[in-house]
Amino acid sequence: MHLADRLGRPLADLRLSVTDRCNLRCSYCMPEEEYRWLPRSDILRFEELTTLVRAFVGCGVEDVRLTGGEPLLRRDIEQLVTMLRGIDGLRDLSMTTNGLLFAPMAARLKAAGLDRITISLDTLQPERFRTLARREGLPQVLASLEAAQAHGFRHTKIDTVLVRGINDDEIVPLFEHARSVGAEIRYIEYMDVGGATHWSLDKVVPASEILAVLERTYGPARRVEVESRAPAKRWLLADGTVFGIVASTTQPFCGTCDRSRVTADGMWFHCLYATHGTNLRALLRAGATNEELRDALRHGWRAREDRGAQLRLEAQAQAERGTLAERATLRDNPHLEMHTRGG
Repeated sequence: MHLADRLGRPLADLRLSVTDRCNLRCSYCMPEEEYRWLPRSDILRFEELTTLVRAFVGCGVEDVRLTGGEPLLRRDIEQLVTMLRGIDGLRDLSMTTNGLLFAPMAARLKAAGLDRITISLDTLQPERFRTLARREGLPQVLASLEAAQAHGFRHTKIDTVLVRGINDDEIVPLFEHARSVGAEIRYIEYMDVGGATHWSLDKVVPASEILAVLERTYGPARRVEVESRAPAKRWLLADGTVFGIVASTTQPFCGTCDRSRVTADGMWFHCLYATHGTNLRALLRAGATNEELRDALRHGWRAREDRGAQLRLEAQAQAERGTLAERATLRDNPHLEMHTRGG
């Protein structure tokens, strides 16, 4: 029996950030030159992260996704995977990575018990990769997709953030590459969250346009109707290929959102757009029991009524939609950053 919030949405999915550091500087996520990092003394130890996940699972969470920053920057991350895999009731353990470090670690992560992997890939063009990520690394990302296939990871996904005028001409090439490595691509609308200080509505490639491009190339696509609260709407082509589109900006899924996020320093956020969180680290380090942690989670989730993306869309209708936070605000509160709270 899942714990429900005020809108009847269950607590079923946890995004667990293990670091706020990243080895890329993608323009839609980390466009600035300098960032304020979380104090290292505040970063939760593996034992603390495991204790938190055990409490979440005790409240109904079945799926946990490890995120960052870039989670593979966390030393000995496969050790955490093993520890989390030992929690009774955890159905699915996955990870989102930018792919720079995954290929040489794929075998160890698989052996440790990681079920699934999602790799970010926004372009197949080396020069464009350098422009988007402000770092080198495309060969490593492509190698990681091959490694996922070679080491038996199932249901591998590719996350592609589309930005108009930057990579929207690669919808079909990226689709073809995903198919060639046995991965399912998910196109993601550019979102105005956290550190997206350069966001503007005219840079968003809407889901309707993405679908139209694919249907012009491959023919009609049919919605995959399954019982799921996942953010992506999935589509099936006549040849059996499935792809997803995450339309968080133009078609919010707040009404069915069952996920929350814990940062690497233990701040719990009920929504990607939330400006305030619950300090679970303070409870942990004060010696809270598992039941006390579960009580805090029950209390917090039952009070939840967040619908951030929907409110942002309503602001757009009133011509009041801009970036979510200004640079000065982000400097004062790094927990608002996407690379801190996890995607």
